[in-house]
Amino acid sequence: MEILVQIWSQLLWPIIRIIAFVSLGLVVANFIEALNWTRRLALLARPLIRFGNLSAITGASFSMAFVSGVSANTMLAEAFDTGRITKKELVLANLFNSLPRFFLHLPTVFFLTLPFIQGAALHYVGVTFAAALLQTLLVVGAGSILLPPGDDDIPIDQSTRTGWKEAAEKSLKRLKKRIPRIVKFLVPVYALFFVLGHYGVFQYLEEIMAQSVLLGWLHPQSLSIVILHVTAEFSAGLAAASVLLADNSLGYREVVLALLAGNILAAPVRAVRHQFPYYVGIFNPKLAAELVGLSQVTRAGTVIAMGIVYYFVTVPA
Repeated sequence: MEILVQIWSQLLWPIIRIIAFVSLGLVVANFIEALNWTRRLALLARPLIRFGNLSAITGASFSMAFVSGVSANTMLAEAFDTGRITKKELVLANLFNSLPRFFLHLPTVFFLTLPFIQGAALHYVGVTFAAALLQTLLVVGAGSILLPPGDDDIPIDQSTRTGWKEAAEKSLKRLKKRIPRIVKFLVPVYALFFVLGHYGVFQYLEEIMAQSVLLGWLHPQSLSIVILHVTAEFSAGLAAASVLLADNSLGYREVVLALLAGNILAAPVRAVRHQFPYYVGIFNPKLAAELVGLSQVTRAGTVIAMGIVYYFVTVPA
């Protein structure tokens, strides 16, 4: 009976939920395109788009990512599949959306950390925000070098705008075409990851990472925060940090550095376990692996960079 509950909660329901959200994202993306709202949405990020030689589609995806990451990625996948953006811009656009993804999850992260670690929550959120901002600026700089000048100054062509009925028909037609491919790749990948998770493969990898990586620069008592963050979940690390703060074993600086270390170490395994199956529902497996891998490397690099800055800025006098 227990295995049936696990199959439903950890395999069938996540697959149904991902297919539903990807389908909804596809419909939204097609409506935005059909109603010619792409450039209007892109206006929100126009200065960055212009400097980075990015297209209006990337700008629209950036704006959409503040509301729905699925719709934002689906919009990029559709544009790439139809040849409206290159693979180079697709990669940059996916990295570019790190800032809206940060804001999308900011309320949850902030109000989860605040009760546990009080003022240290402001430090932790500030460092992770700086990392997301740094990634955005790096992507814009890379785009200005790697991409040809964009077309964000082209006026909106009202003649290409379609009605709601025609937009709905176009969206449903594309959805019917895409759903079989989503199911084809998503179901076996998610099933494989369910089996690996059921037999503890991901937990084993997390434990190996927590124990094998050199963390000698951390305060010895903060290692428990890192290990719990990696092997259990974020809230477990926060609980440990709360106890150590309460008895004055650690200060804000040590807690924030430990949480950042746990964040960096835990992210790759969790990305493979959760983000990759979801990306496979939108992009082909090879491209999904490339996007997830590059995203994790870039994210880790920027968090490490901002963590180093925080480490030296907060050195006790």
